[in-house]
Amino acid sequence: MFVAMNRFKVVPEKAEEFERIWRERETHLDGVPGFLRFALLRNDGGHGTAADPGDYISHSTWASREAFAAWTESDAFRKGHAQGSLMGILQGPPVVTLYDSVIEQDAR
Repeated sequence: MFVAMNRFKVVPEKAEEFERIWRERETHLDGVPGFLRFALLRNDGGHGTAADPGDYISHSTWASREAFAAWTESDAFRKGHAQGSLMGILQGPPVVTLYDSVIEQDAR
């Protein structure tokens, strides 16, 4: 399993617009070989940490690093990332982090 995450720092007053853009976008992920799951996560605090309404992570799970790499070179990737600008919504560019699975455990 392979996970790709992008951390977004959103202008707090633009959080609803940011979420709407993600909700209404065309993902172009259906049928992409190796794609398993996508989630957009918002930092709501908890466990003694302060909520940060402008802190988001997009989280995609893939069967393998190779499947993710193939997607980044595909037509589906180009279409999915050509859907407009987040200028004025983000405080800066997203930060990409990539993870290879070391241990996996499924629900019983």
